[in-house]
Amino acid sequence: MDGLVAQEKADAERAAQRKAAPVAGWNPPQAQAAVAGIGASPGLAIGPVHVLAAAQADVVDRPTSLGEGGAQLQDAINRTRLQLKALQDDTQRRLGAADAAIFAAQAGLLEDTDLITRTCQAMVQGHGVAWSWHDAVEQVAGSLSSLGNPVLAARAADLRDVGRRVLAQLDPSTAQGGMAGLPDVPCILLATDLSPSDTANLDTARVLGLATAQGGPTSHTAILARTLGLPAVVAGGAGLLGIAAGSEAILDGTTGRLYLSPSAEDLASARAWIDEQQAIREREAAQRAQPAQTTDGHHIDIGANVNLPEQVPLALEQGAEGVGLMRTEFLFLERGSTPDEDEQYATYRAMAQALDGRALIVRALDIGGDKQVAHLELPREENPFLGVRGARLLLRRPDLLEPQLRALYRAAKDGARLSIMFPMVTSVPELTALRAICERIRGELSAPAVPLGIMIEVPAAAAQADVLARHADFFSIGTNDLTQYVLAIDRQNPELAAEADSLHPAVLRAIRATVEGARAQGRWVGVCGGLAGDPFGAALLAGLGVDELSMTPNDIPAVKARLRASALDALRSLAEQALDCEDAAQVRALDRGTA
Repeated sequence: MDGLVAQEKADAERAAQRKAAPVAGWNPPQAQAAVAGIGASPGLAIGPVHVLAAAQADVVDRPTSLGEGGAQLQDAINRTRLQLKALQDDTQRRLGAADAAIFAAQAGLLEDTDLITRTCQAMVQGHGVAWSWHDAVEQVAGSLSSLGNPVLAARAADLRDVGRRVLAQLDPSTAQGGMAGLPDVPCILLATDLSPSDTANLDTARVLGLATAQGGPTSHTAILARTLGLPAVVAGGAGLLGIAAGSEAILDGTTGRLYLSPSAEDLASARAWIDEQQAIREREAAQRAQPAQTTDGHHIDIGANVNLPEQVPLALEQGAEGVGLMRTEFLFLERGSTPDEDEQYATYRAMAQALDGRALIVRALDIGGDKQVAHLELPREENPFLGVRGARLLLRRPDLLEPQLRALYRAAKDGARLSIMFPMVTSVPELTALRAICERIRGELSAPAVPLGIMIEVPAAAAQADVLARHADFFSIGTNDLTQYVLAIDRQNPELAAEADSLHPAVLRAIRATVEGARAQGRWVGVCGGLAGDPFGAALLAGLGVDELSMTPNDIPAVKARLRASALDALRSLAEQALDCEDAAQVRALDRGTA
């Protein structure tokens, strides 16, 4: 209990520090009390709050034999698997394949032999099957949560979500009401946390936005909220749950604030802001097919970040000119086994066909750090972000690298207009070793040469960009990773997420060094990290000399509109001012209307 009180005090202190400063974007005309968390899904929502009670399962321990309990458990798991498949299919129909994959991954948790073993051991000791399953889930989830890794904490949340489903099959009396009890009027939903399945099934006619005490901006709940277009705030602290139900509030999912007791002037200002942003989005959407060309005729290539071929039509519809980043790790993450060469070849060929001759940049398998694949059985590392990931892993695992390269060169031989880039390259020897492997495989297949590039994600690569450019055909900057390595901040840590700002002048200087190094060898530079999808960030990147920007498809219209409204000289001047700033806040203040 003392630990919980201390945590609540710490939450309150952090919130007090965050709520004091003005933010870029909408600010209430009159100073208002605010709960400050982390913005997870942009936009404003206005309405009464509804606090969702955290239901705790009260599991009665009814001892049963191992034979009988084991049969019940297997039946419950099978039923849950069917539930998740139905949820996956429904989510794919409504929200798309990427979000539906969340539930495919959850179904994979049902294959965890450790859970089954723990459950059976408890039954042998004389406990009931429902009690044993619940205890096993809590043991494993608790262990994951206690490690302090936000990625593993998110996995623990998924495990508890799946565990509750199985438990409800074993003991229907433990079934929780979910969203039952929502008021008739549309509301802002407050909760300790929301499961991915609860979030995916939210009725957007009744829920205007959501705020959670726990969670992080990269959680499945946050991802689903963005897809649904619901403003969302996470990591708001325990005080969030003490707000009186029915209280009028304004939720800002962009800045991560929940404003309480807004005045009439605040409400009018927020409504006007919502109307203005909607009008801007509609105008940008209408012009999304136009090129990203500045007022003085400078063109910036615009690509989309996608995972699978079925995501290409939306990207093209939003104005993408090609795919600037195909994340091939999702071919491995969303299944329980490694795809073979033929399976990968079919996917790359389908991607090229969907693009119909447009450019396709494929990133080689990027595993490690926050992206762990259970079936690859990689050794556990104390600090995976500084361990064997990206190119380091590929060079150690030819069984992963070479089938992928063979599949890619086969697709190129069939006419795919593709380029290959390697993640987390830190040195020339890594790059030359990778190029040698590519050349060997290309020769074996009599395939055409394709451009070979690298991701610039670590300070060493940015600092040595001129040397690396002698051996790479192009660079693509991953601003998310580059930011965490330049600032020494784990970008998955909700405690520090707000400080991991890609607009920090140190990050911008690393980007400038990369561009200058590339220019020395006549190479082009793209950006495929999160900064590319921020209109202001895109303006700075163009001013720094970046040639290509690749982003989430939904971000494309706004980025194109911002670039079309600017002259290149003005963007260069803006970038120079940003490089001279002292911190990210000063950089953001350069944006129109926020100085």
